[in-house]
Amino acid sequence: MPPILHNKNARAPSVFTPDALLREARRQKGLAPAKSPRICLLDPDGDLLRRLRRDGAAQLFEGWACYHTELYTAALAGETIGIIGCAVGAPFAVLIAEEMFASGCELLISITSAGQIAPAGEPPYFVIIDRALRDEGTSYHYAAPDDFAAADPALVAMAAKALADAGLSAIVGASWTTDAPFRETAQAIEAARALGILSVEMEAAALYTFARTRNARVLCIAHVTNTMGQAGADFEKGEAEGTADALALLTAIVKAV
Repeated sequence: MPPILHNKNARAPSVFTPDALLREARRQKGLAPAKSPRICLLDPDGDLLRRLRRDGAAQLFEGWACYHTELYTAALAGETIGIIGCAVGAPFAVLIAEEMFASGCELLISITSAGQIAPAGEPPYFVIIDRALRDEGTSYHYAAPDDFAAADPALVAMAAKALADAGLSAIVGASWTTDAPFRETAQAIEAARALGILSVEMEAAALYTFARTRNARVLCIAHVTNTMGQAGADFEKGEAEGTADALALLTAIVKAV
């Protein structure tokens, strides 16, 4: 048994909590308690947030007490959403998710660029992740070992219907979450492909495991943009670094929430 599985009891309460961290951050920064928007977005690539800031459409949320990030707000589909950019990888994404839900978030959406495993079209395209292979470390601190972390089926169905109703294209399927993108070996890729996995990214399995154990609403979407650098013109995301398509997708989902 590897050390990461030693002394893990998912039912045991944590000594260190997000509420404690936020309380002390507010004290040190002289911040009054502030509630985050009810819908928040993790933007690991940072492209969406950079575009919104460049367009003057995102404002810094001064009440955010996190030590590690800045929270911005933007208007989308009649809703004020919170956005944090460049939260890459399972540990960072779940750390921020913990703080967001402790601050009043009710739905967290993550849209991350991803590599293609089983071809489902010509990149770029979107995959609504319905389950994620737990090939990362964070999820094992939240739940007992299992191969996959499952999404909330109601959230997946809601997003799929919202996109279809808006005339937007997305595939529902499985992803592989890894902590080590530069260790995506041919053997590991073939094993994932044999499981019917469509994409590889760095956050979904941990976010879905966190969501299940914390009774939180989280939806992860992979923007498949590349074949791990194995083809020419790889990592092309589409118009405006893929932000036009991502904003259309987000708008449809937020309208349906």
